Amino acid sequence: MLHRVVFHNDKLLPIEQVRLSPGQAGLLNGWGLFSTLRITQGEAFAYERHWRRLEKDAARTHCPFPFEVERVRAQLAEVVRANDVKEGCARIYVVYNQVGFWRSAEPFPPVDLIIYTADLPSYREPARLGLREHGRHAASPLAGVKVTSWLNNVWNLYEAQQDGFDEAVLLNERGEVAECTAANIFCARAGRVFTPPLSSGCLEGVTRSILLEIGKDAGVPVEEKVLLPEDLYSADEVFISSTNRCVLAVSTISGRCIANAPGTVIRKLEKAFAACVADYLARRRSAAQ
Repeated sequence: MLHRVVFHNDKLLPIEQVRLSPGQAGLLNGWGLFSTLRITQGEAFAYERHWRRLEKDAARTHCPFPFEVERVRAQLAEVVRANDVKEGCARIYVVYNQVGFWRSAEPFPPVDLIIYTADLPSYREPARLGLREHGRHAASPLAGVKVTSWLNNVWNLYEAQQDGFDEAVLLNERGEVAECTAANIFCARAGRVFTPPLSSGCLEGVTRSILLEIGKDAGVPVEEKVLLPEDLYSADEVFISSTNRCVLAVSTISGRCIANAPGTVIRKLEKAFAACVADYLARRRSAAQ
């Protein structure tokens, strides 16, 4: 559940006082951007990476983005303090207001900035994944952009959960593995780890990017590779990653069992990722002194 205090455009407000209007065309059209951040020891982990992705996606979607990186970081910190979040998550939303015919004459800014926090969701480990064909369209010019038009994701997740799964592996139009509805996916074989390339239509996840960087030093090199469902079924280990999950083992995919859940590779990456988080927090504390 969302915490009570929200930042909206220029001030903190109780959530029941935040006003959004049907005249904000981007709100109802789904023309907007967002990013989910992990709050650890009261600090937004990897904030800079999330910000770079927001900037890139804003340019790609022609969404105005008149924000300053450190100012928004400070506004996020206000929300974290107001809600007394030590361990949790946050979202930064940008909603395009002045687009299209179906908008009102209200004096909106070009875009709304909305920041809120929540407790960390709980996830079953190991996770059970279903499989969804045509869940991603890799040829779309908006493939891999994290937009507020999130129906395809929540609809595929709902259908997977109705079938008894925790998440769903989304295939693209070529039958290749792309990602899950809210996580990137990896498989390990003979000590090497593979994840679909961005050309699969997957999101350039922040946790994914970090794992690609730290895997080699952890003794399990991570690389991009086109994957098919059979590559997952025959893997030694399969896991998913996201801001809220970090690294989460997978035990079954469409009823096919994965033997090691979690296994040695996952344990090594979990340890390396925890060290990365600790280093980030230490550098943030040092910079604040």
